[in-house]
Amino acid sequence: MKKIISSIILAASIFSAHAGWLDALGIGSSATNAAASASPALAALSDTQVVDGLKNALGNGLQHAITTLGHDGGFLTNLEVKIPLPEKLQTVQKALHAMKQDKYSDEFIATMNHAAEQAVPAAADVFGDAVKQMSIDDAKAILAGPDDAATQFFRRTTQTNLYARFLPIVQKATAQTGVTATYKKMLAQVNNSGSSLFGGSLGGLENKYLGADTLDVDAYVTNQALDGLFKLVADEEKQIRQNPVARTTDVLKQVFGAVGK
Repeated sequence: MKKIISSIILAASIFSAHAGWLDALGIGSSATNAAASASPALAALSDTQVVDGLKNALGNGLQHAITTLGHDGGFLTNLEVKIPLPEKLQTVQKALHAMKQDKYSDEFIATMNHAAEQAVPAAADVFGDAVKQMSIDDAKAILAGPDDAATQFFRRTTQTNLYARFLPIVQKATAQTGVTATYKKMLAQVNNSGSSLFGGSLGGLENKYLGADTLDVDAYVTNQALDGLFKLVADEEKQIRQNPVARTTDVLKQVFGAVGK
């Protein structure tokens, strides 16, 4: 428990508003004490111990994801989850590169990633609600499932609510970080400077990409932020299942040791 408390204190410096979110998952000293006397065989574990073990695993995975992503540079400096330019804007990026104006696309990418990192801490409450609703059958199926079974459970039960929670935060963040303004500036640079480079015409590029409704930037950033969040949760879950060293509590050692993972 000392290790969990230390981790929570560290995480609080990043998202203090959610400092008590692990408590919402029902992870407490009673879970650790109950697991201490459990049999190493899965069949001998009580339903409560199985659920407590899953709560610990899910809590650790979420804690890892939020502390990793929910700070300045959390997305931008992590190549595994960094949000790239939308696929439909690849032509724009190529045009900017040809004009030696990559700074405009780079700035747009940076502002999108900074918007995403502001939404991640909101996942704590949604994940907590999902864990509270976990049934014994859910827990047993997850425990016996693949390395990302818990993450799949989270994604299945929280995707809609997370999107609804993330979107307004992303919308506010995109306004604050200037995502929309940077997007328009990037496209305007192609429109204004591209004519001389492309013989007086961009082949309709400016008409295709300029305009208020050509790309829903907020929806794109929200979906990318969710993908990054779930990826890191899955990575941590895999570590707990495969690496005994990653099982930092007694209940994790008992439950995942019992299934031989």
